[in-house]
Amino acid sequence: MKIAILGNGGREHAIAEQISKSDKLNKLFCLPGNAGTKSIAENVDLDIYDFDKLGKFVEKNMIDLVIVGPEKPLVEGVVDFLTDRGIKVFGPNKICSQLEGSKIFTKKICKKYNIPTAEFGVFSNTLDAQKYLQKAKKPIVVKADGLAAGKGVYICEDFETGKNAVEEIFNGKFGTAKQVLIEEFLEGEEMSYFVISDGKIFKKFNTAQDHKRVGEGDMGKNTGGMGAYTPSGLINKELDLKIMKDVIEPTFKAIKDMGEKYKGFLYVGLMIKDNNPYLVEYNVRMGDPECQTILPLLETDLLELILSCCEEKLENQSINWKNKKSMCIVLCSNGYPETYKKNLEIPNLGRISSDENTFIYHAGTELVDNKFYAIGGRVLNFVSISDDLKKSREIVINKIENLNWKNGFFRRDIGFKILDI
Repeated sequence: MKIAILGNGGREHAIAEQISKSDKLNKLFCLPGNAGTKSIAENVDLDIYDFDKLGKFVEKNMIDLVIVGPEKPLVEGVVDFLTDRGIKVFGPNKICSQLEGSKIFTKKICKKYNIPTAEFGVFSNTLDAQKYLQKAKKPIVVKADGLAAGKGVYICEDFETGKNAVEEIFNGKFGTAKQVLIEEFLEGEEMSYFVISDGKIFKKFNTAQDHKRVGEGDMGKNTGGMGAYTPSGLINKELDLKIMKDVIEPTFKAIKDMGEKYKGFLYVGLMIKDNNPYLVEYNVRMGDPECQTILPLLETDLLELILSCCEEKLENQSINWKNKKSMCIVLCSNGYPETYKKNLEIPNLGRISSDENTFIYHAGTELVDNKFYAIGGRVLNFVSISDDLKKSREIVINKIENLNWKNGFFRRDIGFKILDI
């Protein structure tokens, strides 16, 4: 089979690595890919948001399946576009992708289907939002409605910071904003929970814990993710059942009631308090960097699994996992998530090896004249799988230190809530 993966991050490199192991694969394309995917696929410098060009490329190269990595093309309707042209594609359609594309869309589903989540208000102007903020208990959370690359969430300790957050959102920091979402601050521990669906049924696809804050101890600004580990330290049998019954099942009922079918990965962002789940957000694809920790543990052929979803045959497909734990630490460019330099060489990267238990997934990288360059904020994902998360963390940190890249930084405390530093 000929397969094309859309995207250029660490998630897409991890997906490409798993797909490359399949006996069903004949040719793999990554659009546009990165320096890491270049060794296992043909990178194609194509704008994946130009759907006409994308469709022509897929048809010309007789690609059998398109796998969509990032959220933006899903929200903009790439699945509908390709499906209308008879092209097989893995990912939810435009309507289902509103689960991530609009936080307000998801909140309304929560309200209608009694899915546990934070109390909230939706406001279409600054004045009404400020009136609500003045009376609300602090801290309080202010969110941009649409996509914001993991950065459109403000935790506000007082009225003034809440007011500034509302103004930034309405002033277009994350794109045109017609509405803003304000919700109560949920206390507890966060957890990432994943399912995979074929439009008829869904199955669990492991758990993880992400670290969004740039600084150690989960301090500082939100990022796209500084590291993650799998499985979550919070998961247990009772909680698993509650998540399925109280959150995921009613969400899929809502999708069915809309007359839609959800095909793809669904990321369920949860807050856990007293062993009870509360929905924080949905993402309509694998998380990043959670994907990089989860996929190395997968024993099932990922391509076969994805094909079973496209053909609505997931019920016949088993999902098997290695009895191991996994940790990912993200190496970022100095200055991220704010201003950082691009096109900086990573001179020692070619000397750092991977093996069956350690992986380096590229994100913001480019290969020019056999030299690796950093072109993004999150540059590399170092992953180790073992029987012990602390051991995995030590292995990963050692790898990063051996790289000795002076233009980057990373967090040494990924997993600090369940591990000693």
